[in-house]
Amino acid sequence: MNPSRLVKVGLVQQRVGPDAAANLEHTVDGIRDAAKRGAKLVCLQELSNWYYFCQREDHQFFSLAESIPGPTTERLSSVAAELGVVIVASIFEKRAEGLYHNTAAVIDGDGRYLGKYRKMHVPDDPQFYEKFYFTPGDLGFRVWDTMIGRLGVLVCWDQWYPEAARLTAMQGAEILIYPTAIGWLPPEKVEYGERQEAAWQTIQRSHAVANGCFVVAVNRVGHEVLPGSEPSHPGIEFWGGSFVVDPGGRILVHGGRDEEVLVAECDLSQVDIVRTHWPFLRDRRIDAYNGLTQRYLD
Repeated sequence: MNPSRLVKVGLVQQRVGPDAAANLEHTVDGIRDAAKRGAKLVCLQELSNWYYFCQREDHQFFSLAESIPGPTTERLSSVAAELGVVIVASIFEKRAEGLYHNTAAVIDGDGRYLGKYRKMHVPDDPQFYEKFYFTPGDLGFRVWDTMIGRLGVLVCWDQWYPEAARLTAMQGAEILIYPTAIGWLPPEKVEYGERQEAAWQTIQRSHAVANGCFVVAVNRVGHEVLPGSEPSHPGIEFWGGSFVVDPGGRILVHGGRDEEVLVAECDLSQVDIVRTHWPFLRDRRIDAYNGLTQRYLD
């Protein structure tokens, strides 16, 4: 018998405004709300301190970046220690002059900064011009032992790569966490919107099943048009829909289209149970996967 290891996970799904300091304090309010409802792990959305600036290639937005650890992790560390919660936060990292990353920081429940993950897969789609800002991550896929369990952290576009989820799960991650900024381009929403959101949810549920772990996806909400945009600029409508999935692929909690603090109870003992009964890790044919390290098999 596996004794239960119950832990409540909080997801802070929010809108942002023009004041980064006010946005951070709004996030802290969400963390407090989750903690008040019993959450011991609180996960934040991608780049939560300001608008999703990658809608436009603009050098002035590099001024939004900060060091990690730095001001945001210091503020969140104090909140983590006060509330006794683990926090996963997504921050625009300035590593050096001219060198920036899209990074997630992990803070333990006693306020200690444990480390960071730098987004490995960086997109370049219309209004998602992340390659202009971010150097691809160079820290590899990582896990952290926290007071509630072993966490693996990936970021947004990493969601579409089963290799990233697998390599993180193979280090023992019990929960995969994806801070996210995904939404509709308004002119495309009617034709593609439903399919895009369904695909986004399906691929992450598959990571939970294939790897026998929990998956947490935290997305932004709100229609964001960057300050200084042309009047006709459509912006991005972030669809929210944050969710938590158990190792069987079952959705435990699912957010709507507006601001919301979600809390899901996860029994981490299910990871061992599911991996034993559906032993996908045992049955991997590692002798036959050499091709996975090739770009394409011509």
